[in-house]
Amino acid sequence: MLWIYFAVLILLGVMTLGGLAYYLLAIDSVRRLRLRKPLPVAQSLPLVSLIKPLCGADPELESHLESFFRQDYPSFEILFAVRHISDPAVQVVNELTAKYPHISTQMILTGEPPYANAKVFSMEKMAEQSKGELLVITDSDASVAPDYLRDMARCFADPTVGAVTNLYRGIAGADVWSTLEALGMSTEFMAGVVVAERLEGMHFTLGPSMAIRASTLNEIGGFARMADYLADDFVLGQWTAEAGQKVALSTHIINHHATAMGFQKSFTHRVRWNRSSRFSRPSGYLGQGFTYGLAWAILLLVVALHWWSGLILLIVAAVRFWLAYELGFKLMGDSLAIRNAYLIPLQDLLSAASWVGGFVGREVMWRNERYRLLQGGRFEPVVPRS
Repeated sequence: MLWIYFAVLILLGVMTLGGLAYYLLAIDSVRRLRLRKPLPVAQSLPLVSLIKPLCGADPELESHLESFFRQDYPSFEILFAVRHISDPAVQVVNELTAKYPHISTQMILTGEPPYANAKVFSMEKMAEQSKGELLVITDSDASVAPDYLRDMARCFADPTVGAVTNLYRGIAGADVWSTLEALGMSTEFMAGVVVAERLEGMHFTLGPSMAIRASTLNEIGGFARMADYLADDFVLGQWTAEAGQKVALSTHIINHHATAMGFQKSFTHRVRWNRSSRFSRPSGYLGQGFTYGLAWAILLLVVALHWWSGLILLIVAAVRFWLAYELGFKLMGDSLAIRNAYLIPLQDLLSAASWVGGFVGREVMWRNERYRLLQGGRFEPVVPRS
């Protein structure tokens, strides 16, 4: 069985060195992005429709939503959607609309969704009632600065831009697992986005914050076309790019809040995202393995406890922490990414484990419902909705 040992050794060596090369590429890409010339101030500020699908009252939901009411922007509306009036998010929205009566808001009751993707059905219903030239879609666990919409308008000043998405920093909840998830957002996942933007341009958007022209949405078939896709953010950007319009990556950083869920829910969430990625972009998912260089270097040391494997680990770790500094602190402005840097090895091992877990199985849990993943990124409820 010696050949199995050497095969594992070679595989870990290749993945480790590939990860080191990726870290260096990511550092260079982040530094180039930081030096990019800022966009000019937008000359026109079109009406914006903020679209907010809601399902339940997540922790700190009120403060997250309130950040959108505080926008320094002359003309915008906020549309919310829930399935039923009994949803606890309705009370949160009612309190905010009473607090900010000058902001145009609307609550839409969708009923039970006929689509596999309930969020997409909510977005379709809100889009039907929207008046804005630009539609800005954000998750319920995202919060933004007051100049968020002005920055969006600045990106759309280029008439060739059809959609915009944002980088986001992770904000931890009350437990260590949410801290690890937030650390991964700020120092790991965003690196892949920056590298992808540099190598091939943006061909996807990111769910926490994505915006699209109303005319572009109609051109690509509307939200209804996404009814059976789990990664609606991915296909929104993909179809925009395929339509010949640019997808812009804004350097305006927003906050994505990781709730305190405990280990099981946190890891299940990671695996769900990875399984979705595997079905949405199979070839890219294989390449994703090279982004976990530190995890492979740690395993290489475990498999081959020698001075050379220890030296490799030190080099890879140094470059990984350098990336965390350039990305998490310098670009994302996340000071906690440096304070919690000692957790990076554990975070990367969890990420690598969830990537491996993404290869196994084709079912995921989402909003307390079980779904079966299908080829091409589609999915369906395991138990059909009544």
